[in-house]
Amino acid sequence: MDGLDDSSRYLFEATATVPVVSVGELAAYLKMLLATNDVLQNIWVQGEISNCRTYASGHCYFTLKEDEAQLNCVFFKHARLRSSAPDLRDGMAVVVNGRVAFYERDGKLQFYVEDVRLFGTGALFQRFEQLKARLAAEGLFAPERKRPLPERPTVIGIVTSPQAAALRDMLRVLRSRYPLARVILSPTLVQGDEAPAAIAGALDLLNEHGEAEVIIVARGGGSIEELWAFNEEIVARAIARSRIPVVTGVGHETDFTIADFVADQRASTPTAAATVATPDIVEWQDEIEALRQQLTAIMQDRLSNLADQLAYKQRELQYVSPLGLIERRQQQLDELTARLQTCMEYLLSLRRERLSSVTLRLHSLSPLLTIARGYAVVRRQRDQAIVTSVQEVQQGDLLTIQMRDGSIAVKVGA
Repeated sequence: MDGLDDSSRYLFEATATVPVVSVGELAAYLKMLLATNDVLQNIWVQGEISNCRTYASGHCYFTLKEDEAQLNCVFFKHARLRSSAPDLRDGMAVVVNGRVAFYERDGKLQFYVEDVRLFGTGALFQRFEQLKARLAAEGLFAPERKRPLPERPTVIGIVTSPQAAALRDMLRVLRSRYPLARVILSPTLVQGDEAPAAIAGALDLLNEHGEAEVIIVARGGGSIEELWAFNEEIVARAIARSRIPVVTGVGHETDFTIADFVADQRASTPTAAATVATPDIVEWQDEIEALRQQLTAIMQDRLSNLADQLAYKQRELQYVSPLGLIERRQQQLDELTARLQTCMEYLLSLRRERLSSVTLRLHSLSPLLTIARGYAVVRRQRDQAIVTSVQEVQQGDLLTIQMRDGSIAVKVGA
C-alpha cells in the first residue's frame, strides 16, 4: 500500500512475510482514499430517513435507507443553517447532498450532509399515516375514550421484553417511587415480524388475568423499523379493547407510534411511563409529615383548651366541694373564735374594772376598817346578825365580839 510509512514496512519485513499494519494506519488510509475521491466529496443520494435524532447542540443524526441498504448521516448545525432543508423526521423520502468520509474513532463510514431536498413520502411513513387516519376515523384516538389512571395501583402490569434494558429501568423507577405495588410481567417480543402479534397477545393475557390495575407497554429507543411493531393495527386494536388503562412508553421523546395515540396516556420513554403510572411515595411521605405536623398542632391546641377547661372545672368543683366548704367554715369559725375571744377579753376587762371598783367600795365600807380603828363588831351567833342596839339582844343570847386581832364569845346577862 502506498499510504504506509517506511517504519511500518521495516517492521513488517523483519517479522513476517505478509504485510501487517496497525488499525490506526488502516483507518487513516481509508479516510485518505475517500477524501481524495472527487465523486464521493460531492454527491446526491436518495433514500428514506429513519432513526432521526436532533440534539440540543443543533446537530442532526439519521439513517438514510433503501430496502436492504442504509447509510449513517450527520447533518451538522452550521450546514443546516446554510441550507434550506426542512425539519427532518422519520419516514421522509429525501435526496441529500454531501460527502462520504470514514469516522476513525467509531470505525464506520458516514455521510456528512450539506443540503437536503424532499423527494416524496417514504413507504413506512405512508403506511403510518394511512393507518393513523383510518383508526382516527373510527374514534380510537378520541379524548373521551381515554380513561383516568388509578391513583394508587396495587398491581402494575408490564408488556415488554424480559431481556430489555427498559424493563430494568422501569423496575428501578417503580421500586424507588412506589415499592408498595406488585409488578406482573407479560413477556413479549418488541421487534421483528412476530412482535405485533406477541404484544397483542401479552396485552390480552393481562386482561384475562385481571389483577393488574394499569398496564405499561414499553420499549427502548430504536430506529423506525425497530419500533414498527407498535405501529401495527393488531397492537392498536389490543390496546383499544383492553379493559385496563394502558400507558405507552415507546422509544424516545420524539418517537410517536400508533400505540401512543390509542393508549390512555403516552409517556416519552419507558422510565417516564413508570413515573406516569405510579404516585411518588416521597410525596406521600411529605404529605404525611405535613399532616402529622398539622395534626400535632391541632392536638396541642385541643389539649391546651381541654387543660383550660379542666382547670376551670377544678376551680368550680373546689368551690362547691364539701372540703372547700369545710375549709371556709373552719376559716369563718376561726374568725368568729377570734372575734369572740376579743369580745370576752373586753367583757372580762370591763368586769375586772367594775369588780375592782366594787371591791374598793366594799373595802371602804368593811367593818374591818372600823375595827382597825379600835371599834368592835357584835354579832348574834344564832343568825350572825350585827347587833347595833341593846334592844336587839335578850338575856342569855350568845354573842361574838369581833376585834382587830380576834373575836370573843360572850353571853348576855341581866
